[in-house]
Amino acid sequence: MDIELFRPQYEVEECLNEIRECLTVGWTGAGFKTIQFEEAWKAYTKLTHALFVNSATSGLHLAVKALKVRRKWSEGDEIISTPLTFVSTNHALLYEGMKVVFADIDDTLCLDPESVEKAITPRTKAVMYVGIGGNSGNYEQVAKLCAAHGLDLVLDAAHLAGTRLNGAQIGAGASAVVFSFQAVKNLPTADSGMVCFSDPDDDTYARELSWLGINKDTYTRTHGSGSYKWMYDVESVGFKYHGNSIMAAIGLVQLRYLDRDNAYRRQLGTWYDNCLKNHDAVRTVPIAPGCETSRHLYPILVENRDETILALNSAGIAPGVHYRINTDYPMYSYAKGSCPRAEWTHRRLLSLPMHLGLGFDEIKYISESLDSIVSRNMVHA
Repeated sequence: MDIELFRPQYEVEECLNEIRECLTVGWTGAGFKTIQFEEAWKAYTKLTHALFVNSATSGLHLAVKALKVRRKWSEGDEIISTPLTFVSTNHALLYEGMKVVFADIDDTLCLDPESVEKAITPRTKAVMYVGIGGNSGNYEQVAKLCAAHGLDLVLDAAHLAGTRLNGAQIGAGASAVVFSFQAVKNLPTADSGMVCFSDPDDDTYARELSWLGINKDTYTRTHGSGSYKWMYDVESVGFKYHGNSIMAAIGLVQLRYLDRDNAYRRQLGTWYDNCLKNHDAVRTVPIAPGCETSRHLYPILVENRDETILALNSAGIAPGVHYRINTDYPMYSYAKGSCPRAEWTHRRLLSLPMHLGLGFDEIKYISESLDSIVSRNMVHA
């Protein structure tokens, strides 16, 4: 048996038909399908703005850049973030010269509100919140803290496509919400993302930044009217972060099936829960109350994590680790030891296979293999 950690599933014929339309019309860049996808995403999430970009990392950078410029932050101002995340979360802060101040995590693997509050200083400008694995964690409490202290809130929603909190797409109270449609995400394209601002002026500025600071995109210049429709100005030093119509075409199709696919992923999670509930040496991660999770990941905690991974590999199972604590990396090593719960957790954390190609038999096999491995170790998490 060979069980992969991730295996994206595409509605191939529908994707090809959407892409074929781009090729037939002769428009594969920004505009056309990217506009359709932005509108579809706003309708799905009920978020007021949506800017399609070439990756979630680009979206995070645009969010931080737009807020920094428009709120007049200074380099060295502080952003509170989590050390347990993919590095692009915190790199986006360093790109703009912000000081990353780490707060600790709670049992959901997301930021602990009490630790966040303790980390707030007069130089704090925002909080970067990450919904690990599709879990909302204590997002609402952190959002209330930000509102009380006048801080911006950026939600790294890379794992949260389709996650609902109390019946609504998570993101209420955030200045910016950034989604990922990278190759193995719940809504997969080859790579792309969406950044959703609550303030229309932030959206307008970021949209301009995403196309090198040019104040009129190519689609508008091509399809506009008047003899000077070609004319544009460059109002700021921006980036080439915009998405293209090929990726948007795939995204439009995958969005139609996101709720269906997430429902099945939650079923996989329930099967894991039931298979592992009596395994004392395996600690599962609780889903926050009110959270209808996207179930991008199924994380667990075990002792002898690295040995367990090797043993699972020998059984034909490919788990992953999400994530190595960022303070292990040189640019964040100044904060090593500042988040003891995250330190303890990351040494025991692994992700079990989670994708639409799995069924109950595979979940049972993975769970039984895991139980046999950790039982041999005779160690409890």
